Amino acid sequence: MAVHDTIGDYLTIIRNASSARKSSCTTQHSKLRVAIASILKSEGYIKDFSEGQNEKGFKTITLTLKFSADTPAITGIERHSKPGRRLYYGSQDIPRVLGGLGVAILTTSKGVMRARDAREAGVGGELLCKVW
Repeated sequence: MAVHDTIGDYLTIIRNASSARKSSCTTQHSKLRVAIASILKSEGYIKDFSEGQNEKGFKTITLTLKFSADTPAITGIERHSKPGRRLYYGSQDIPRVLGGLGVAILTTSKGVMRARDAREAGVGGELLCKVW
């Protein structure tokens, strides 16, 4: 039985496009990927994202990456919880990224949200990734 890490692949596409200084990257569509993209946009790590279709009619997401003087806004992005090892945290145990300089993205019972919002709402969940 093959295990595919679609979120890990999504983060790798973003990481590779950012380090290669690409202006945008396109990936397959899913509700979870759109939620992560909206958090990245609200935190200022990407300029914008749009949903569309490719030539075969499949839904896609196009991320427009953000750069400051040829330096990518995303310095690092890593998958935290993996398919073989899911990591769940309570609301008080959610780790901080670089002492609060980065953002952690969780999936909770109330949807996908930033770690700060999860702490304020008093909910825990699976820590998907960390971005700085």
